[in-house]
Amino acid sequence: MSRSIDGVTNWMHMFRWIVKLIRDDYGVDEKILTRTAMLETDCGLAIEQVEEVLDIIAESFDVRFPGGTLDEVLKLEELCMLAAWLRGLFKKPEFISAEFEGRCRATNPLAGA
Repeated sequence: MSRSIDGVTNWMHMFRWIVKLIRDDYGVDEKILTRTAMLETDCGLAIEQVEEVLDIIAESFDVRFPGGTLDEVLKLEELCMLAAWLRGLFKKPEFISAEFEGRCRATNPLAGA
């Protein structure tokens, strides 16, 4: 399930990588895949599909999404910023709770590095 991450060196590259993943694997029109798009309602992804996207990102970028991720992440941009932070490519996203931040840092040594 792991995909190549060549060329992903910042959060915007990761955003583009995730857009391509959702476009190619789930047939979502790229015009819909904007920063503010809600993963389920706007993108039309079922919760199982969003979980699959998380699994692919986790395996490809060697990050771990803790339980409750989908309670913290609703938009495509939020998913990208969180994944980039867990990988050490972005600052801590302001939208995540303190408790969730602690769980992220406990399983992702690059988070906040």
